[in-house]
Amino acid sequence: MRTKQWTVRIHLAEHGDDTSARAVLLTRGGGRVDGLGRAHRAAADPPLPERGDDLAASRALADLAGKLNAVARLPTP
Repeated sequence: MRTKQWTVRIHLAEHGDDTSARAVLLTRGGGRVDGLGRAHRAAADPPLPERGDDLAASRALADLAGKLNAVARLPTP
């Protein structure tokens, strides 16, 4: 059986009540796909920074999954 490894890095940035995330998939063949996600803490939400990180990261991964799916569906040249 042949195995492969891809690496996904998640970069988080906080600006006040806003958190943004970028998920970057790097393949061994040099391919790259990026996904973006954002989260905003509403005034009524408790100040839990991890929650914003989790939400922004999950949205970035969902965006990455959608883009990767679109790439997989492209016709082969």
